[in-house]
Amino acid sequence: MAVTEGHGGGSPVLVIGGTGKTGRRVAARLAARGRTAVAASRSGERHFDWRDRTTWELAVAGVSAAYLVDAQSEDAAALMADFARLAARSGVGRLVLLSARAWEQSRDDAAFAVERAVRDSGAAWTILRPTWFAQNFGEESFLRDAVAAGRVELPTGQGLEPFIDAEDIAECAAAALADDGHEGEVYALSGPRLMTFGDGVGEIAAAVGREIAYVPVSKPQYVTHLLGRGFDEGYAEFAAELLGAVADDGGAYLSDGVERLLGRPPRDFAEYVARTLPSGVWQRPAD
Repeated sequence: MAVTEGHGGGSPVLVIGGTGKTGRRVAARLAARGRTAVAASRSGERHFDWRDRTTWELAVAGVSAAYLVDAQSEDAAALMADFARLAARSGVGRLVLLSARAWEQSRDDAAFAVERAVRDSGAAWTILRPTWFAQNFGEESFLRDAVAAGRVELPTGQGLEPFIDAEDIAECAAAALADDGHEGEVYALSGPRLMTFGDGVGEIAAAVGREIAYVPVSKPQYVTHLLGRGFDEGYAEFAAELLGAVADDGGAYLSDGVERLLGRPPRDFAEYVARTLPSGVWQRPAD
């Protein structure tokens, strides 16, 4: 597809959370397409803080499209509604929201409030709903450090999940931001096969050449485990609830969003492991 001149083909693209797990990858993918990506975060090229509305107007100045990651707080939908309307009034013609596929199984209408805020903004919109990221095994401390230590306790049981590679998310986001034909579309993004978290740990163990135990625990046990590792109680309870939902197999199905957007199958978890292994993130910590 060609770059959309009608949506400011040569204008910068704002990347909210541009230094984060998906944001920095989206920026790199846009740059590879010849687009200027402007990272917006508390430490980014443009200072942006969901809690400081005085940073919003400068963040959207002169950009034609924006990649959105919400505030991940109880008032995230209200903040997104105000920001998205401001962006549309400021001439941002296209918004691409990083949501979550888990909402597809939710009976709580509030789960879709952030998505509705983007849909109602007045700008053209695209919504991406990915599954759990493969990169969580190497870039989130609660998992990375446990893998490196050789014992991974999780409340995910034998629940199945088709882990998505964040590189695929970024490539999909860049396509939705720069190409025609994605306005008003919702893309559910998953990897190509169903796996348990234990399967993921096992594949990493095989790659690093040592035993790494996967130990299913209850949600209360996991909260206690995280507290013992120094995480605060709020985070521990949030993580236990989110991970515990995997055990119910609500995400045990594949989605075709990557193929619809990119015209190819999604990357496999094994590719992520092989690509990440040389970084040394799973090396056993020094005694």
